[in-house]
Amino acid sequence: MTDDLRRIAKERFGWDRLRDEQVKAMEALMAGRDALAVLPTGAGKSAIYQVPAPLLPGPTIVISPLLALQQDQIASLTARNHASLQAVRLSSAEGRAERAEALEALRAGDAEFVFLTPEQFADPARVAQIKALKPSLVAVDEAHCVSAWGHDFRPDYLQLGQFIRELGRPPIVALTATASPPVRDDIVERLGMRDPEIVVTGLDRPNLFLESVHCPDEQTRWRRLLARLKESTPPGIIYAPTRRATEELAERLVAEGMPAVAYHGGMSAGDRERAHEAFLADEVEIMVATTAFGMGIDKPNIRWVNHIALPDSPDSYLQEIGRAGRDGQPAQVLLLHRTEDTGLRKFFTNVSVDREEVSSLAALLRSVAPDPITRDELEERTGLGARKLGQLLSLLEEVGGAQLLHGSKVKAPRWAPTPAKSAELAEAQAEKQQTVSRSRLDMMRNFAETELCRGQTLLAYFGEHLDGTCGHCDNCLDGSAQAGLDAAGAVPFPIHSEVRHGEWGKGIVLSYAGEQMTVLFDNVGYKTLSVPVVEEHRLLRRL
Repeated sequence: MTDDLRRIAKERFGWDRLRDEQVKAMEALMAGRDALAVLPTGAGKSAIYQVPAPLLPGPTIVISPLLALQQDQIASLTARNHASLQAVRLSSAEGRAERAEALEALRAGDAEFVFLTPEQFADPARVAQIKALKPSLVAVDEAHCVSAWGHDFRPDYLQLGQFIRELGRPPIVALTATASPPVRDDIVERLGMRDPEIVVTGLDRPNLFLESVHCPDEQTRWRRLLARLKESTPPGIIYAPTRRATEELAERLVAEGMPAVAYHGGMSAGDRERAHEAFLADEVEIMVATTAFGMGIDKPNIRWVNHIALPDSPDSYLQEIGRAGRDGQPAQVLLLHRTEDTGLRKFFTNVSVDREEVSSLAALLRSVAPDPITRDELEERTGLGARKLGQLLSLLEEVGGAQLLHGSKVKAPRWAPTPAKSAELAEAQAEKQQTVSRSRLDMMRNFAETELCRGQTLLAYFGEHLDGTCGHCDNCLDGSAQAGLDAAGAVPFPIHSEVRHGEWGKGIVLSYAGEQMTVLFDNVGYKTLSVPVVEEHRLLRRL
């Protein structure tokens, strides 16, 4: 089996070797198992489904959120110029004749891959068409979008588990560049994955130099940014926290003679596309963007990524800096942060749940039971926006007050709690999610302020461990990281061991850095603890 995979990789893709983590996930799929792969940007996640696909009997379904990303992947497969790697797409961008032609190619075996966005599952006829093809594999790209704990949650992804069951439950491969332990657990649960092969590796990027600078005021932040840009080789990305900040900063940079363009979700699709294309073509050297920019971007020569505010979590941060240095050449990563950034991020992560709103939604679902109701109807009858409705339905699903079906339909389960109880449980669940979100922000602030190795600190969040310091951060360069490592004593609990805290409950030890330990608690999220204090006061006990 492994020899066949290597042969396909060589003959049809021109790859002389496959990475061990790729082979591990591929072998699981060939054996009919599920797989979850968390690999950094540029590490060959797509190969995990592309190489086995020609060896499996039916077509491969590829689900990803962006049409532009799908087009890039289709173009890449087409460029291989091999009959077994032909790909088609079923989306709103194709006309009826094109979609019919694509389906015929799949039925005839003339196409191996079919790319879909989650929105396509709203059409029961489309689901029936895909099921009739008897797919042998479902690949879910950008899988972190399925998790309400993730940094880019998309409500449309919530119906994927149901959709895959409708197809007859072929093997699933979920792919993402960043997924912390709770996000990984959520992906497995929401997609209905069964005993998946989980591959998490390569999150350390030695060619990225990590640097963090505290700025006492905005003027200092601007001066530090300007000085860095003048000494940096373009192209690069600057991430800003708000839409307004991207536009203002792009204007200031242009006034300084630096070609820059803004990009954010409030721009028209045409303006975003033009900015995107200009940056990809090296017509513009600097992209100033919110987190709306970057998913699926395939530009290998980005030489730096700068943040002018604290990101909301290490999940977001790792995803964003991963866009630098994809060609393997050295790249710079700079975080310019202020104490005030934390307050801004807490404002953004503040999710309030109106009990009356949730109770009314639950009551509406019960009033039409046992019949389902579409999300479009729910939007119309409740007045809720699509994103808000998606968040509330997600909460209701988690507490047993709603069941999400294919075709964007929702119904109240037979044994659903009363609307009032559903609202109470949903509010508690939202508070728990908010607590975890704020703990992730605390971890991001800890990364920004630490005098220990930044590589170790960042990977600890994802449950990965570095032997020794990373050697590619500012603290390693000035010697403080090694001094912190030398000062550390023996660890009180093995990495990945389960522990219990008297107040915070059950947790898992993720990593150690210097005299600090990182623990992920089920109820309160991430905590960074002092090892001497833990030992002196016996704050943790092993389970």
